[in-house]
Amino acid sequence: MSRAGGHYFNPAFLRTLGASFDAQFRSADQYDYLRNILLRPSVNYYFANNKIAALGYAYAANNGRNADGAPTFRPESRIWEQFIVNQKLGKATILQHRLRLEQRFVGNTTLRNDQYFAQRFRYFARAVISLRHDTLFTQGPFISLQNEVFINARNKSKVNGRIFDQNRAYVAIGYRLSKKMGIEKGYLNQYIRHRDS
Repeated sequence: MSRAGGHYFNPAFLRTLGASFDAQFRSADQYDYLRNILLRPSVNYYFANNKIAALGYAYAANNGRNADGAPTFRPESRIWEQFIVNQKLGKATILQHRLRLEQRFVGNTTLRNDQYFAQRFRYFARAVISLRHDTLFTQGPFISLQNEVFINARNKSKVNGRIFDQNRAYVAIGYRLSKKMGIEKGYLNQYIRHRDS
C-alpha cells in the first residue's frame, strides 16, 4: 500500500477493475432491414471471487414500421447499474443472478420528436447444467436455462401504462470448450406488454 496525494492508495484495487463492451445488430422479419442496433459499454468491479458490480451506458436505435408501412425511428440512451452474483451448485451446475436498474432517455420520431425519461428494473437468472455430472465442469456438453423479467419503475405511463414491461425466456444446448469459453444454440421467447394489449 502506498500513500499518494495525502490518501492511501491500494494498487490491488486496480486489479479488480475491468471493462466490457456488447454490440448487437438485429434484423427485421425476412431480413428486410436492420431493426435494432445496441451498443453497451461498461466499467466493472470484481470482488469476493463471484460478485461483479458494473456501471454502464447503452445506446439503442430501434427502426420499425407503422401501420401504414412508413418507417419509424426510436432512439434510446440508457445509464445502468447492475450487480451480478455467480454461484455453484455442486460440481455440475452454475447459477447466475443479475439485478439491473436502467435510467432510460427515450425518443420517438413518430410522435413529433416526443422524448421522455423512465426507469426500469430487470432481474435475470441463468442456470448452466453440465451433462457430465462426474466432472468439475471445465469441458463438455451442457443445457442452459434462463429468464429475465423487466419491470417499469418510473414513468410507466409513457412506456406502456403498466408495471410489467416484458419477459425473455431462453433454453439452449451447448458445449463448454474450456473453463472460460463455450458455444451454445438456443431458443429465445420474448413477450412484450404493449400499451394496447
